Amino acid sequence: MKSYSIALIPGDGIGSDVTAAAWTVLETVAGNFGFALTGTEFPWSCKFFKDTGRMMPQDGIETLRGFDAILLGAVGWPAEVPDSVSLHGLLLPIRKAFVQYANIRPHRLLPGVTGPLRAENFDILCIRENTEGEYSGAGGRVHQGTLDEVAVETSIFTRAGVERILRFGFEQARARRGKLASVTKSNAQKYSMVFWDEITRKLAADYPDIEVTSYHVDALAARMIMAPESLDVVVASNLFGDILTDIGAAIQGGLGYAASANINPGRSAPSMFEPVHGSAPDIAHLGIANPIAAIWSGAMMLDHLGEKAAADRVIKGVEAATARGIGTIPGKDRTEAITAAVVAALT
Repeated sequence: MKSYSIALIPGDGIGSDVTAAAWTVLETVAGNFGFALTGTEFPWSCKFFKDTGRMMPQDGIETLRGFDAILLGAVGWPAEVPDSVSLHGLLLPIRKAFVQYANIRPHRLLPGVTGPLRAENFDILCIRENTEGEYSGAGGRVHQGTLDEVAVETSIFTRAGVERILRFGFEQARARRGKLASVTKSNAQKYSMVFWDEITRKLAADYPDIEVTSYHVDALAARMIMAPESLDVVVASNLFGDILTDIGAAIQGGLGYAASANINPGRSAPSMFEPVHGSAPDIAHLGIANPIAAIWSGAMMLDHLGEKAAADRVIKGVEAATARGIGTIPGKDRTEAITAAVVAALT
């Protein structure tokens, strides 16, 4: 029997609940399709930081390197640990160390879910550059606490980094409906974003079958709300992709459906899969967190591991549950009830 080793990092808040829910679904579908999943749980979180002074051990990256994939719940507890510490201590180091340069986030309405827009027939795949750009972490502060204080944040865009994320986007568009939206703000950012636009035009010559449109980020944000059905694959930098995918989550009904994959396309290291709703401290431990985003992320993990039939079955299970109205209204159904409905639909 084929077996996959999965690192489980539930993290903070509702991360534990949704990770457990996703794992229940994943183990069930694995049994149905004749493969095994072996999970190893790590307690790395803001609590771990308070106990040890680190978000993960010094050898955390090397510990994770031997796994086939990573399933992450949520990270953050801002009342006790600043987000800048938790993010730069766990999530970003994993993405960078394992060259998970493609962050993939699907946005569409599940059956039975009502979004805030009149549009219903949209299916957008947002691809966010995940390891450089505006989140490179280059910069610093001097003269802190004085009137002369200066803060510098440097965005780093490399030709290799921009070209590989755009090429990844072109390939995804080729596998879907053949449309690519490349997002910049080149009218204002005349170096990095003009550079991005130039590489987009260069690569477009290699993909004559793809309809390519370059948008400024503000115009694309408006289009996602006014005409989301006109979009197929959207490719953006780290910051712009982060913002646009929150719009995507909103129009698909909320963060409870916001799945994501941090992909190492070259498969030289494990990829990481996570819902993007955060730790939600206000509802932590109430048992009402919607696990669908985590379950959907788990399906993306199975697809990446080569178990596409099982991944498709998980998505169909989620769709069957939401079509019955389960998991479609925030706080109405308990986490365990939504999980049970998905599991019941897997057979």
